[in-house]
Amino acid sequence: MSPRAGHAGHPARTLAFVESPVQLLNVLEWAHLHGLHATDPTAPPAPRPEPTAPPGGGPVGPAGAAPAVPSDRGGAPVVPPQVRRVAVGGGLPGEDAELTVVVLAPTDPMTRGQLRRMADLARDEGYRVRWEEARGGTTAPFHTIGGLAGPLRRADRIVMGDPFSRYVQLLLTITRARDLVVVDDGTATMEFVAQLARGERLVRWHRKGGRPGPRDLLFAPVSSSARRRLTPNGRRRVEVFSSMPVTETPEGVTVTANDFAWTRARFGPPRITRGADMVGTSLVETGVVDGDRYLEAVRDLAKAHGATRYFAHRRENAAKLHRLAAETGLEIVRPDLPLELIARRGPIGRTILSFPSTVVHTLPLALAGTGVRVAVCDIDPGWLTQNASPRAQGFLSGVTDTARDVHRLAAVALA
Repeated sequence: MSPRAGHAGHPARTLAFVESPVQLLNVLEWAHLHGLHATDPTAPPAPRPEPTAPPGGGPVGPAGAAPAVPSDRGGAPVVPPQVRRVAVGGGLPGEDAELTVVVLAPTDPMTRGQLRRMADLARDEGYRVRWEEARGGTTAPFHTIGGLAGPLRRADRIVMGDPFSRYVQLLLTITRARDLVVVDDGTATMEFVAQLARGERLVRWHRKGGRPGPRDLLFAPVSSSARRRLTPNGRRRVEVFSSMPVTETPEGVTVTANDFAWTRARFGPPRITRGADMVGTSLVETGVVDGDRYLEAVRDLAKAHGATRYFAHRRENAAKLHRLAAETGLEIVRPDLPLELIARRGPIGRTILSFPSTVVHTLPLALAGTGVRVAVCDIDPGWLTQNASPRAQGFLSGVTDTARDVHRLAAVALA
C-alpha cells in the first residue's frame, strides 16, 4: 500500500499518537516526506484548547526572572512568521482526513506548553489535531480509550512516537490497521529497533536492570501483544522513520531516513552569533547522572568554550535550573518549541555544546548548510549514580559514537 492509498479509492486514514513535542515534530516531518494532504480547507476552524501558562514557565534568568514566552533579541516571540494559518476541522477523522494527530496530553506543564505550540503548527499545516486529556484523572484513560476505539478500528495506518508508552501499547490492541509507523522519540528509537530485532521485551534504556516490578508484570500481556503487532508479517507492515542510526534492522521493517526537510523548509535560515550555546539534558532527572557532577561539568564546559546561554530540556526541574543560573552565570532559556525549530529560527551560537542526547543527531541535520558546529561532551563513568542502569554508560557512548557531523569533546575532568 502506498503512503496515500486507502480503501476503494479513498485516501488512507492515518491516526498519529504523540505524547511529546519532538514526537509531533517528527510526525510532521514524516507526513511532509510522504506527501500527505491537508484536510478540507473549507471546513470550519477547529476549537483550540485554552493555553495554560506553565508555573514558572519561560526563561529562568540569573536573577530568577521568568518571562512567559522565549524571545529573540529583538523581543519578538520565537514564532516563524513565514508559517501561514489554515482553517481546518477539528473532529474525528473522516474520509477527507489523511492525517489526524491525537495528542495524549501529559501532565508536565513545560511539555504541555510545547505540545500546544506544536499542535498549532500542525493545524497551520492543515492537519486535524485532537487534544486528549488522557491523564486528567482516574477516569480519563477510560474516556480517552473509549472515544478513540472507533477511529482506531477505522484507521488504515497508525503512527506512534513512543512504542514504549503503555498508553500507546494499549491502544495498539484495538487497531486493525495494516500499516504501523514509529517516528523518532529521540535516542529511545535506537533501543526500540534493537530490542525488536533481538525479540526482547520493550524496556526503556535508562530503566534499571533486574526483575520486572508488579506493574510491569500486570502489563506484560499488553506489552507482549504490542511487540507482536510491531513485528512485520504477511498482513502487517512496519516502518521506522528516524534520524538516528539504525544498526540492527528487524527483518521486514522498512527504515526511512528523517533529514528534517520540513523544518528546513519552514524555518530559517537562522541568524548566527559569535558565541556558544549549551543544550541541557534530563539525565539528572531520570536518575542516570549525579546532580552535583552535572553542575560542575556544565560550569567547566561553559567556561572552556565561552558559552552564554543554556537551553533547558523540558524535563529539567526549576530548582536545578535556578542553581545552574546562580553558579554558572549562564542565561537559562526554556524553549517553547523543540530545539531543532528554535535553532533553525535563530539566533543561535556558532557552536552548540551538548552531552549525549538526541540533538547530537538531529541538530546537524536541521542546521545543515548554516556553518553551525555541534560539539558533544562524553559522560564520564564517575558521573553516573549508583541507581543508573548497567546499560547506561554503553548506551550513552553509543549515542556519541554513532553521531555524524559533530565534534567530539573529551569528558570534562572534575576535581
